[in-house]
Amino acid sequence: MLKCCFYDTKSYDRKYFTHGAEFQFHECRLHTNTAATANGAQCVCVFVNDRLDRPCLKLLAKQGVKLIALRCAGFNNVDLDYAKELGMKIVRVPAYSPNSVAEHTVALLLTLNRKIHRAFNRVRELNFSLNGLEGFDINGRTVGIIGTGKIGRITAQIFRGFGAKVLANDLFPSSDWAMENNIEYVELSELLTTSDIVSLHVPLLPETQHLLNEETISQLKPGAIILNTSRGKLIDTTALIQGLKTRHIGGVALDVYEEEEGVFFEDLSGEVLQDDELSRLLTFPNVLITSHQAFLTKDALQEIAKSTISNIEKFENSEPFLEGTEL
Repeated sequence: MLKCCFYDTKSYDRKYFTHGAEFQFHECRLHTNTAATANGAQCVCVFVNDRLDRPCLKLLAKQGVKLIALRCAGFNNVDLDYAKELGMKIVRVPAYSPNSVAEHTVALLLTLNRKIHRAFNRVRELNFSLNGLEGFDINGRTVGIIGTGKIGRITAQIFRGFGAKVLANDLFPSSDWAMENNIEYVELSELLTTSDIVSLHVPLLPETQHLLNEETISQLKPGAIILNTSRGKLIDTTALIQGLKTRHIGGVALDVYEEEEGVFFEDLSGEVLQDDELSRLLTFPNVLITSHQAFLTKDALQEIAKSTISNIEKFENSEPFLEGTEL
């Protein structure tokens, strides 16, 4: 039976992988220093913060690893060209539950805008004052969706349900979908200058890294709110902090962070946070951060496990992978 080593696993991961090949679970992340733990395995199953660079891949190949199974959609943490050069197959879960991420995106906005997190803490201390808790109606506001893949489209449709005007930007526009949902595709500059809310839904690629930087942040409509549930490196954190300090940015809600590796998914409550920029972000009253939990629904976890096990079994049985799965 094929042996597969799983990395960066938590209890909520493991309970859904209950059958299939011989599974060995590790809490540590997979990188060069931990690659030796895959000895004897033909497959490694990894998540977003595992680092499969050339040195790590070389070690895995020497130990006989033939399959890299990503239990996520993103793949920027894997050197794809070198993996293929080594004869490895790379598969992913291209779509597990886009609704989970889209719904979390909107939940972040609602929480930030209506100050729900601050109100919750106040009431627990018997402070029932409403001072400083003003928000605004989403109805009638303009929302800019950057990236209209499955998650971006669902997010846009939810905002349309609120009665917002939705603008979109994508290199490959979905014209029929936009027409059906009364959504307008525009150039990025127009989206930035006219949107009250800007939500990011693009993959991390060389051309999208720091999509929001000093220049593009300066183009934002004053007071705009930024949402990012996609990839942390889409935003230049230094420029983001400067935009917040000058009050050009009205608010920020993040489920991802540029340097989240080693921080997100971990309990550091007894530690001193070493990341100065993350520490600074956490001091702003108009910044809300969750630790990469947008995917975390029962529905999504079940689909991730189902698709990942299917990928592993298809490899073991020399069957073709489903379309969109193999990289």
